[in-house]
Amino acid sequence: MRKISYLFVTLLVLFASTLKVAALQQQEEETGDVVLKATPQSKDAIFKKNEDVLYKLQLENNTGQFQEGRVSYVVTTDEGQKVASDSIHVKIKGSGNKELLVKIPPKAIGFYRINFMINLPQYDDTVKRVFGVDPEEIHSKLHKPADFDAFWLQSRELLEKVAPRYRVLERKDLSTDEKKVYSVEMHSYDNLVIRGWLVIPTDGKKFPVHYRVPGYVVSLKPNMDNDDFIAFDLNVRGNGNSTDVINIGTDNYCLVNVENKDKYIYRGVYMDCIRGLDFLCSHSNLGIDTTKIFVEGGSQGGALALITAALDKRVKVLTMQVPLYADIHDDLLVSSSYNRQVFPFKVFRKYQSMHPGFKWENFFSTFDYYDPQNFAPMVKCPVLMGIGLLDQFCPPRCSMALFNHISSTNKEYVCVPNSTHEVNFNYFMFQNVWLREKFRIP
Repeated sequence: MRKISYLFVTLLVLFASTLKVAALQQQEEETGDVVLKATPQSKDAIFKKNEDVLYKLQLENNTGQFQEGRVSYVVTTDEGQKVASDSIHVKIKGSGNKELLVKIPPKAIGFYRINFMINLPQYDDTVKRVFGVDPEEIHSKLHKPADFDAFWLQSRELLEKVAPRYRVLERKDLSTDEKKVYSVEMHSYDNLVIRGWLVIPTDGKKFPVHYRVPGYVVSLKPNMDNDDFIAFDLNVRGNGNSTDVINIGTDNYCLVNVENKDKYIYRGVYMDCIRGLDFLCSHSNLGIDTTKIFVEGGSQGGALALITAALDKRVKVLTMQVPLYADIHDDLLVSSSYNRQVFPFKVFRKYQSMHPGFKWENFFSTFDYYDPQNFAPMVKCPVLMGIGLLDQFCPPRCSMALFNHISSTNKEYVCVPNSTHEVNFNYFMFQNVWLREKFRIP
């Protein structure tokens, strides 16, 4: 009988930590003056376009004194246009509570920000939420250059001309009785050396592969958390242990040669991900089941995972969370309504302010070759995507537009209502079960 998987144990530890944090947060809320909680009737905050949007508001008065004031809400589109508002007079007894049902008339397809405000003589608070209406019907325009396919075919040809010169070194200092850890090195696009980590369970002969690609300037480490997959974590150029040639700060990484589509940094990055597949498929002697490779990533890694699956059919399953840069044209519109700019357009706007001749049309003349949305129709394998509805780095409207362009007939998504640029424990529990079903793992 197989031992309990490291992934399962890790998830249990994470779950216990999550419960502890939630308990502490609840304790903090209970000691507040007045607590306002907003819960959508639909647990994932997704509604139909022909139904009312319903929220239950719970007010808790911890002051011990009678309170009287107003509770109100304002609904705006994700571009900041006000579409609904209302308020109600409330009275709450000392150490009492009150429940209210907010009923908002049906809205058109899309995502909406809703702010709930409580205003009392000596207390004010705002709770920010987001809800969606039929997000699977969101349609966005593809800004795909006429030579897009030829550009990426040429990129693949240039990569193939680079001899990979693989190096695989067992790291006994990191290995355990259950896992062998290897450092991996290879030459990629433009003959640049990239590195990663390979972790192989010792209690079997052949395993499917969990191929993970990194977030934005994130250092991936050996993944010791799963007994049922070989773990391959690739650090593309400028990430983790692949920073000896390209080592730049987070504000500059996405700007390297941004005015030149042929030399933009992500051309090499995307090809690094393909070279990682080349490595896996040329090392089946290590116990790699090359017919069962799934690629995963979050944020920038979510975009890289999708693009890898789009460009190479050796990927059999794709999972991604909060994919960065999705639907970059609409992302510009959504981000322009924020009170405070956030990544990535905080960086792009700063660059534009420092380069007066650099217009948005110049930016898109490069980035249209790299927008994950333009790769989405090429994805045919099963797909699972997770998004946080409060995410400003990757607005849910843009993530869903990307998702809806994916050609695969086997695709699912999960919305986490109260998460920002992240998903939660429940998502990863679902992903674990979902993957086992796809690969028929008991």
